[in-house]
Amino acid sequence: MKKHANTLFVTTEGCYIAKQGNCLLVRKDRKTLLSLPVHTLEGVVCYGRIGMSPFALGLCGENNVSVAFLTKNGRLLARMSGPQNGNVLLRRSQFRFAESPEQSAAIARCFVSGKISNARTVLLRTLRDHPDPDRDERLERVVARLKCVLDSMWRQQASSMDIIRGMEGDAAKNYFSVFDDMILSEKDVFFFHQRSRRPPMDNVNSLLSFIYSLLTNDVRTACEVVGLDPQMGFLHADRSGRPSLALDLMEELRPFLADRLAISLINRRQVSAAGFETRENGSVIMSDKTRKSVIRAYQERKNETIKHPYLGETVTIGIIPLLQARLLARFFRGDLDMYPPFFWR
Repeated sequence: MKKHANTLFVTTEGCYIAKQGNCLLVRKDRKTLLSLPVHTLEGVVCYGRIGMSPFALGLCGENNVSVAFLTKNGRLLARMSGPQNGNVLLRRSQFRFAESPEQSAAIARCFVSGKISNARTVLLRTLRDHPDPDRDERLERVVARLKCVLDSMWRQQASSMDIIRGMEGDAAKNYFSVFDDMILSEKDVFFFHQRSRRPPMDNVNSLLSFIYSLLTNDVRTACEVVGLDPQMGFLHADRSGRPSLALDLMEELRPFLADRLAISLINRRQVSAAGFETRENGSVIMSDKTRKSVIRAYQERKNETIKHPYLGETVTIGIIPLLQARLLARFFRGDLDMYPPFFWR
C-alpha cells in the first residue's frame, strides 16, 4: 500500500482558515464550509484574499503540512513549513555537487534530457492521436530536431552549463513553435504565439502559468519532504527566494503533467473563453470558476496511475515529484551512479 497525502486548495476569496482540535476549518461569513483532520493533509494552498489564524498555522507546522499563499494568478507570495526534514549530511552533499561545475553540468544535463524527451513524446502523442496532413509535417520536423538536440547532448557529453542551457533554449524554441498546432478547439480564443509570463498575455499562457505554479508548489514540497534544499539548484542559477532545485526537477515534468493537461483542457472544452478576463494592461487572468475547474482537473490527473520508467512500479502521477526527489537524494548519497530523469513513454 502507498499512502498519498492530499492538498487543500482554498480559492474562494474572503475565506478564513481556523483551528479546532486537530482539524482545520474553512469558514466564510461565520459559516463552516469544510472541516478536515490535519493528518490527512500534505499541504494547504491559498489563492487570493484568504486569511489563516496563527493557531491553524501552528497546527500545520507541527504536522509538517506546508502552507502557501499565492495571488489569484498563482504567483507565490509566501510559504510556511514546519521543522526542516532530512539530515545535514544530505544537504552538505547537495552543496558539494552544486559547487562543482562538472558535476553541476552532469546533473543539469539529466534534467534537460528529461524535459526534451518528454516534450518530444507530447508531440508524438499528438501525431498519433490527431493526425492532420496540414500540420503533421511541422510536428515531425520539430520531433526530429528535438531528437537531434538530445542525441548531441549525450554524444558530445556537454559539460559546459552554457552549452546545456543553449541546447535547452533551442529545444524549447522549437517545441513552442508548434505548440499552437496541438490546440484543436476554439482557435479564435485559444491560440499560442509565444511564451509570455508575469503577466501572461493570452488565454493559453494564463492557463500554462497557473498549472506551472501548481506543479512548482508540489515539487518544492517534495524536495523539502526528502530533505533537500529547494533553493540550491543546478540548471537554474541561484537567486534569493528562488526555488532553483524545485524548478530544475520541474523541467522534466512540465511537458508530461502541465503542458499535456493544458492542451487536454482546451481540446475537451473543459475551459472556455468566458473563464478568462483581459485587463487594461493586456494581461489575462482566470475567473474563480475556471481556476477551480483547473485545480480539479489537476488533482484528477494526479490520481491517475502510471508505470514509473525507472522503478518499474505502478504509482499515482501525484507521487512522481516525490519519487524523483528521492532518486536525486539517493544520487547525492552515493547510492546511484547518476540521477535517472523521468522519461514518459
